[in-house]
Amino acid sequence: MDAAGTIGLAVAGLALVCLLALPLVSLLVRVPPGALLERWRDPAVVNALRLSLVTSAASTAVVIALGLPAAWFLATTTFPGKRLLEVLIDLPLVLPPTVAGVALLAAFGRAGLAGSTLAALGVHLPFTTLGVIVAQAFVAMPFFIGATRAGLAEVEQRYLDTAATLRTPPGAVFLRVMLPLAMPSLLAGTAMSWARALGEFGATITFAGNMPGITQTMPLAVYIALQSDLDAAVALSVMLLLLSLAVLLVLRLAPLGLPVTVPRAHRPTR
Repeated sequence: MDAAGTIGLAVAGLALVCLLALPLVSLLVRVPPGALLERWRDPAVVNALRLSLVTSAASTAVVIALGLPAAWFLATTTFPGKRLLEVLIDLPLVLPPTVAGVALLAAFGRAGLAGSTLAALGVHLPFTTLGVIVAQAFVAMPFFIGATRAGLAEVEQRYLDTAATLRTPPGAVFLRVMLPLAMPSLLAGTAMSWARALGEFGATITFAGNMPGITQTMPLAVYIALQSDLDAAVALSVMLLLLSLAVLLVLRLAPLGLPVTVPRAHRPTR
């Protein structure tokens, strides 16, 4: 690479670092540690943080339970309409958050397509904590499916063929061979979907509202504080930043993946 290319690369890299790091550093230096500790003692902040952690964990569990079979199916199967299904799954990535909230209301609201059926079963989603979980899962699902599908698709076929020649049941092949090999991608997808759920704002406030202790998550608390107390909004933002940073660091530093084991051959029964 010539001198001009090196200089251009350095300038682009410096600009990227400034774009990504400067806003985060600005948040951290603005809040004294004592002020941050004081905010931790605020019952409203504690309630919002607790609700955020509970709902984001629950929505991530929903995402994994529904997204893992879909990711496996998309990674291992070819069928007519596959591209259309992939577009449908990825659509929440580009959908404006408020539009996502309105769509959820149109589907699960009292007058929605499924709302009356759910109401007859005693299930009410809008403006409830369960509604927060649904909104978070809706916007976070594509992150998990996309990363997990890519990891499953990259598993070398020879490992699966080896297990198949040993008459290993398909379920055991998936759990003990395919899933461990794709575990880094699965964990990355889980982290991204959890982070997206934790930071969800637009769909949540539109579909579930902003009721303290019920639907007011940390992003909504930041929005409310921003209207009257900038320092409080910055402090709450730093809390979310530190929480997200801690989780991502743990995932980066922790060993990824599980040991791959090929079961012994299953002998046919007589």
